[in-house]
Amino acid sequence: LINCISFPCPFFAVYQVFESVAKKYDVMNDSMTLGIHRVWKDILMHKMNPCPGTLLLDVAGGTGDIAFRFINYVRSVRQRQLQRKLKQHQNLSWQEIFESYQKDKFNSLGDSQVVVCDINREMLKVGKQKAQHLGYSEGLSWVLGNAEELPFDDDKFDVYTIAFGIRNVTRIDLALQEAYRVLKPGGRFLCLEFSHVSNPLLSRLYDLYSFQVIPVLGEVIAGDWRSYQYLVESIRQFPPQEELKAMIEDAGFFKVNYDNLNFGIVAIHSGFKL
Repeated sequence: LINCISFPCPFFAVYQVFESVAKKYDVMNDSMTLGIHRVWKDILMHKMNPCPGTLLLDVAGGTGDIAFRFINYVRSVRQRQLQRKLKQHQNLSWQEIFESYQKDKFNSLGDSQVVVCDINREMLKVGKQKAQHLGYSEGLSWVLGNAEELPFDDDKFDVYTIAFGIRNVTRIDLALQEAYRVLKPGGRFLCLEFSHVSNPLLSRLYDLYSFQVIPVLGEVIAGDWRSYQYLVESIRQFPPQEELKAMIEDAGFFKVNYDNLNFGIVAIHSGFKL
């Protein structure tokens, strides 16, 4: 579920789990979060608020959920810009308006690009198939790569996202350092991840659901109890909100903060490279 694996854990174990769950990944996410993971990802995108021309790196991007949202969001912003532009040219002839619209229509992302980077070939394969099925191609590329040693130049991206993936890396500190390295000065780091519930009653209910229900769903839907048992273990072992905030600051980021969603079941951490 949502990039799940025990933390910390060997690289090979991580790879095997994602290879196992890739084809049932989206179904399991919807089943185990009752679809709420879609809302969390939408909130992440609105928090990013990308504009046309933004270059995004989505690490552990797996099946493309963040990438597709990014493309939709930028297209929507670009369309509104185009409509405002046309309203400002009321005195143009029909031919001039048509030519201007046609020119801008074929650049619907305004030179924005998203690079999906994932360490698992099966996850990338599923993501590419989804992109083809849904009609995404413009401004989208897929790269096999390790979050702890990204295959990109320094100061390259405007935004770095990692959604439900940072728990899976063996060395979180290295992944954060790599995020800092590949971001341009002024670039933004955004991390959406399961976190820690502070309310004692809700925490007990959440534990009951996590340990008793999620592995059973994993077995019923994906035929894989063990991989989804890892999910629960990884969430419990992952650093709480304040500790992750400190780790992001240690990597060099400034203005680091976080927002809890659903009482801290997940959190969005944000930071800037200045």
